[in-house]
Amino acid sequence: MANITNKSIVEIFKRELDFLVDGISNSGNPYHFFYLSTFDTSDGVESRTVVLRHVDTEKPSISFNADSRSPKVKHLTNNTSCSALFYDNARRVQIRAKCDAHISHLDDISKEVWINTPLQSRKCYMGDYSPSSITSDWQPNIPRMYMKRDPERSDSEKGFENFCVVSLQIKTIDVLELHHNGHIRFKWDPINKFTFLAP
Repeated sequence: MANITNKSIVEIFKRELDFLVDGISNSGNPYHFFYLSTFDTSDGVESRTVVLRHVDTEKPSISFNADSRSPKVKHLTNNTSCSALFYDNARRVQIRAKCDAHISHLDDISKEVWINTPLQSRKCYMGDYSPSSITSDWQPNIPRMYMKRDPERSDSEKGFENFCVVSLQIKTIDVLELHHNGHIRFKWDPINKFTFLAP
């Protein structure tokens, strides 16, 4: 492997930001999904998979949509610190980001995203039950009348009450690129910018 310089890791960083942007709409991109870890004093650390919906490469920040009744939103309301994990198995690249969360619910930001949310996705927010709540039997948690079809647009508006946008302001990014002849690892933060790390 050629010698890795500061210029090299800046180029890798920009490349990975481009992959993140592509992952918004490209479901075949491994970055379309990522693992979100949160902490709550009663539940401890919990991780789950969420769908990447927006990337701001300037801030930088990422966002996903969620049901405002879900445990992850409760966790992030009580403790905004969280982490996001992306991994591309084919390219053997891992991105870990430490973040601060901001929840937009029943406001202009969530309304703008909701307007562009497809009907097939809107019905996911129309369920009677809070996500993770215990039920006496199997519940699809979408209106039964819409299990095999999309809701009417006017009826789908009921889901907006439960819809929120979670924005993650990135504080640090740790990039690891695996190679048999020498791994590459570095960290980005807004103060020190780029720092080499031992893999």
